[in-house]
Amino acid sequence: MTSNNTSSEQKMPNHDAGHTPVTVIGLGLMGQALAGAFLRGGHPTTVWNRTAAKAEDLVAQGAKLADSAGDAVAASPLVILCVSDYDAVHDLLDPLGELLDGRVVVNLTSGTSRAARESAEWAARQGATYLDGAIMAIPPAIGTADALILYSGPQPAFDLHAPVLRSLGEGATYLGEDHGLSSLYDVAILSLMWNILNGFLQGAALLGAAGVDATTFAPLAKAGITTVAEWVSGYAQQIDDGAYPALDATIDTHLASMEHLIHESEFFGVTAELPRFVKALTDRAVAEGHGGKSYAAMIEQFRKPSDERSRPAGILP
Repeated sequence: MTSNNTSSEQKMPNHDAGHTPVTVIGLGLMGQALAGAFLRGGHPTTVWNRTAAKAEDLVAQGAKLADSAGDAVAASPLVILCVSDYDAVHDLLDPLGELLDGRVVVNLTSGTSRAARESAEWAARQGATYLDGAIMAIPPAIGTADALILYSGPQPAFDLHAPVLRSLGEGATYLGEDHGLSSLYDVAILSLMWNILNGFLQGAALLGAAGVDATTFAPLAKAGITTVAEWVSGYAQQIDDGAYPALDATIDTHLASMEHLIHESEFFGVTAELPRFVKALTDRAVAEGHGGKSYAAMIEQFRKPSDERSRPAGILP
């Protein structure tokens, strides 16, 4: 994953990019935010949505409402899609055929890496260049420094339109030629988000049973999350090296603390399903000889397929 370059060269205005026409297809909350950011960036913006009424505010801001998806695609060399799913993308684009020839299609619809690769192959047969993307931001953040948007596909196409795409957010990040990378990064970061939030909710439920408000717990929870975040780079290096020296605590030590969390959860009448699942994975790591290694060695459990043979004992399908 490339880092964002905030050099003075990138911050200089690009007058050519400022006049690049852009089409946005799909005007849900996110699509409206995308089109609005392009308008604020000075780009002639054409929009289209099955429900034309969703374009009213954008038209008032200067956008042009196309009569059809075909007219929308024909209006611009750069076409942005943000619809419900990949089936909707193909429902819209498949009938357009040669209209896509020579255009760059940027698909910011959430999906899978397989769907992204298949869509790229399809687009190439139409003569279009395809970039897949993942939006790691909420609609109000679009067009600000807080908006992180990931892109994957041919680098020349990204480099050509990067100044335009940065209208959507300074965090326009190119990941590589593999069209599936943006979707994979997306779900990897979502996994991180859900695991952090689930851990917080488990802790809040446990403390709540003892009469502690979640707002009282929140500052210490944030401090704990920050501490764990500091471990990530070191653990990442161990994973890449395939060696897991226990520089802080061993998996055996973690396992003992997991027992405490399970006991306290059950004592206070809070579900212990999540900590029991984590302990089951950890038990398996210990059984495979990783008990004296750092917690990063748990990666070996996550690399296994989740079939019946590798499922931890006591975990239902």
